[in-house]
Amino acid sequence: MSPLFRARNAAALLTLPLLLTACAAAGTEETASGPPKPGGTLRLGISSAPDCIDPQQAATNASINVGRQLVDSLTDQDPKTGEIKPWLAEKWEITADSTAFTFHLRAGATFSDGSPVDAAAVKTSFDAIKALGTKAQLGYGYLAAYKASTVLDPQTVRLDFSAPSAQFLQASSTMSLGLLAPAAFRKTPEQRCQGTGLIGSGPFVFESLKQNQEIVLAKRKGYAWGSSLFKHPGEAYLDKIDYKIVPEPGVRTGSLASGQLDAATDIQPVDEPQFTGNGFSENIRPNPGVVFNLHANTARGVLADEKVRQAVLKGVDRTEVVNTVLTPSYKAATSILGSATPLVSDLSQQLAYDQKGAAALLDGDGWVPGPDGIRVKNGQPLSASVVFSPVFNQNRSVLELIQQQLRKIGFDLRIEQHTTAETTQIQLSGHYDFLWYNVTRADPDILRGQFSTKAGNRSKLTPGNPLDIALDAQSSTVDTAKRKPSADEAQKLIIDHAYAVPVFELTQVVALSSKAHAVDFEASSRLQLFDAWLS
Repeated sequence: MSPLFRARNAAALLTLPLLLTACAAAGTEETASGPPKPGGTLRLGISSAPDCIDPQQAATNASINVGRQLVDSLTDQDPKTGEIKPWLAEKWEITADSTAFTFHLRAGATFSDGSPVDAAAVKTSFDAIKALGTKAQLGYGYLAAYKASTVLDPQTVRLDFSAPSAQFLQASSTMSLGLLAPAAFRKTPEQRCQGTGLIGSGPFVFESLKQNQEIVLAKRKGYAWGSSLFKHPGEAYLDKIDYKIVPEPGVRTGSLASGQLDAATDIQPVDEPQFTGNGFSENIRPNPGVVFNLHANTARGVLADEKVRQAVLKGVDRTEVVNTVLTPSYKAATSILGSATPLVSDLSQQLAYDQKGAAALLDGDGWVPGPDGIRVKNGQPLSASVVFSPVFNQNRSVLELIQQQLRKIGFDLRIEQHTTAETTQIQLSGHYDFLWYNVTRADPDILRGQFSTKAGNRSKLTPGNPLDIALDAQSSTVDTAKRKPSADEAQKLIIDHAYAVPVFELTQVVALSSKAHAVDFEASSRLQLFDAWLS
């Protein structure tokens, strides 16, 4: 492998803004190690220190993989079907215009301080998330139109929105809207980030935090209100989860190989072969939501020309990216949404590599090859920059390969690396040609946050365009049959106009020793450790 594609050290895997009645399933998992058994401490290596372990404020994968174990949500989402299932709420009703959601809570659930998970607690929790504003990095978007909650009786609560918010049903299954006890809000947001006063109703409770070293969670005794999707009733199997913070990929994989860890997240493509045998295994799941893509600013430079954007779309060889820089665990993009996203469309034909077609578009648009191979038009070179941060280990290698691919059609892609904070500021300022990023969410409404002129508008489109109309339509109903045509239309418009150039799907790769079992993913590809156990 050439130096161009050498693995680079991993950084925090950011999810930029980063998804009716039943009881817990009673089935059990049978493996070669026998049926699951309780006990033990799972030593789990993670790639970065969580920036905040309060589920309502967390945004990075590392934070979410901790926080998900501490809180329960009103609903859960089936990773296989995308269907919303009962958790703390046994059933719910939604008004026809998707502006009011009434949840009927199951009886008997309590927070770890003994207080009840009742309608008043739900109201307190949602009002507090709204009050956090942008500190609730993911919840802020989910609750953009949230007005208030009304306690109808001790076990029934209605949440009202100022605009159609069909996406809220899926959002109610996410950790970001997981419930905290009323007493938790006596502590400051900063205190909760460090675990102080972090009182949830989840299957684990916070025990300790050593900055940049480890976070320990302990089993919640008496837990008996798990999601209807959990594989067993009652308490979690594990006594404790010990998250070991090991940023260096080689050290993390070495610690797993030598038995110092039982499992490790964020296994890099170069390290995957170590864990496909020899008593090890891998659990792999693609992230739903917006795939890694070149998101074009259509109001700036050469990218204001739609034919140029369409040529770039045709000039990227996604299969070569996956085969050269990544591994078979990763998928070439087939839409702007990942394959694990509900209501994803298959637009793989429109995303097929077509170097001749790209060249023909540019020829017809008056771009002629210059002496260095880069095309020019009226003295202007065919050149644009891409802004990225190394939140995924292989980002630069992927972009360097795309840079080579686009040179073949006479397009000069300039690569600009920045910190995550700098990239966010550049995005907010609008001073970019392409943005390189992905966003994780198991719902097609994630597109509205990035493309709508009423939200992120990263393409710098004008209000009232056809994409706005499609995005608003898909957000107005929870009826899948009614929602799908507008979700399909939104994806098609993004590709047809090349507002973004999808490249590949981010994938979560977790390696397990022979002792660790059922270290699994929920619908948003975050770790769900309730059913995890050790042999």
